[in-house]
Amino acid sequence: MVAPIDRFRQEAQAGFVLHSYPFRETSVVVETFTRDHGRIALVARGARRPKSALRGVLLAFQPLLLSWTGRTELRTLVRAEWHRAPVALKGRALICGFYLNELLLKLLPRDDPHERLFTIYQDTLTALGGEGPQQAVLRRFEIHLLRELGYAVALDRDVESGEPIAARRRYVYVVERGPVAAGAARNGVELSGQTLLDMQSGNFASAVTQQQSKALMRTLINHYLGQQVLHTRQLLRDLEEL
Repeated sequence: MVAPIDRFRQEAQAGFVLHSYPFRETSVVVETFTRDHGRIALVARGARRPKSALRGVLLAFQPLLLSWTGRTELRTLVRAEWHRAPVALKGRALICGFYLNELLLKLLPRDDPHERLFTIYQDTLTALGGEGPQQAVLRRFEIHLLRELGYAVALDRDVESGEPIAARRRYVYVVERGPVAAGAARNGVELSGQTLLDMQSGNFASAVTQQQSKALMRTLINHYLGQQVLHTRQLLRDLEEL
């Protein structure tokens, strides 16, 4: 007798574990970010058992091939296997990696594919595992993330006049609008034109750009998070105070 075809089964989908937590006695719910299906929640049945083949596979920052079935919000994981070597993150880079995961968990809707963002996430993990400045890596990812989610992050023009940003002018970045020339009292983040141009080109070498871009991205992300709190951000602050 021929077995019926499972129309809801997905095979060998590229993905990463963002977060996991216990489910019932022996299972785990795994929040994943997949290339073709976006953020998906999977229940890994029996994954907490000592002899489960999944115990050493469902790890953060490990490229995986995931197979699952189901059509509800919580699908059932059928199989998970390693796909390429994992990214080795240590110390502060490890906290930065968990910060990326928390951003995706709290800003990315479920079942919303973002193939380009998936590639950016992979590249960002690789960059964090290198020797470059981590702050610049985080800022670039934050900008890409907001833009991929449809939030306009205008950096190259004054949104009121339409004029190109001038490096020596001062601007105020108004949330959900963009930069406008500083002058009249406005609610927003004040920063230099040079910082805006540096952010647009992905150049975070300047100490001033690092400071001002951090303040701007924190304001924008807080706005889109609403009442949600980023716990990894506090961990990074605590590390900086040590």
